[in-house]
Amino acid sequence: MRLVVAAVLASVVILSGCSSKPKEQIIERSTIEHMYETSQVYLDVGRFTEAAQLLTAMSTRYPFGPYTQQVQLDLIYALYKIGDQDKALSHIDRFLQLNPNHADLDYVRYMRGLVYQQAEFSIFQDMFNIDRSDRSPYYAQRAFEEFGELLRLYPSSAYAADAQARMIGLSSRLAKHELSVAEYYQRRGAFLAAANRAKAILEAHPNTPEQKQALEIMVHSYQQLGLTEQSEDAKGILQANFANSRG
Repeated sequence: MRLVVAAVLASVVILSGCSSKPKEQIIERSTIEHMYETSQVYLDVGRFTEAAQLLTAMSTRYPFGPYTQQVQLDLIYALYKIGDQDKALSHIDRFLQLNPNHADLDYVRYMRGLVYQQAEFSIFQDMFNIDRSDRSPYYAQRAFEEFGELLRLYPSSAYAADAQARMIGLSSRLAKHELSVAEYYQRRGAFLAAANRAKAILEAHPNTPEQKQALEIMVHSYQQLGLTEQSEDAKGILQANFANSRG
């Protein structure tokens, strides 16, 4: 009798354990779905801080699940919108590392370009129209390279046209920095260095307004070096492309 009772009790325990596990899974799945739906509402209405907090909680609490990758993509966007560049870049790098064949890698690279561009932007400098050409162009360079990589890897991407447009503005920013360096060399009498820096602008940043000033620096620097032929060549290009130049 004892053996029969023990067997019955054991079967009850086993059955109750089996029946409770699916219920727990259903409850947990319902919780995940509710959290994700709430995060989407936050994103839709512009409550990006709350969205980032909720998506971070989901990422930590449920690192593996049906929403894992989408949570990471949404979290990258939310972090970008609240201006947390360090965390956004960290999540982007992690996503690219863990999902090398994901269908949305063009979006992730586009977001990395946006985050770098955001880091380059300074609202106070733009608000007060402060010249920032002599400031380090590190983030502008990284954004420029990232958008360029997007165009190289995914030329048909939905983000390609915007990335290309952004590269134009970034190219001008980088050219301005190179001009500030060339002008510094010119003031110091380092005319060969000034001419080489200006020449690099023509090669690396074509079709930017800064090319006119770069050519003017080349004309003057070559004149100071006694390189008449190079100076005349630069002057010819300057006059052919910029009718009102001082060359």
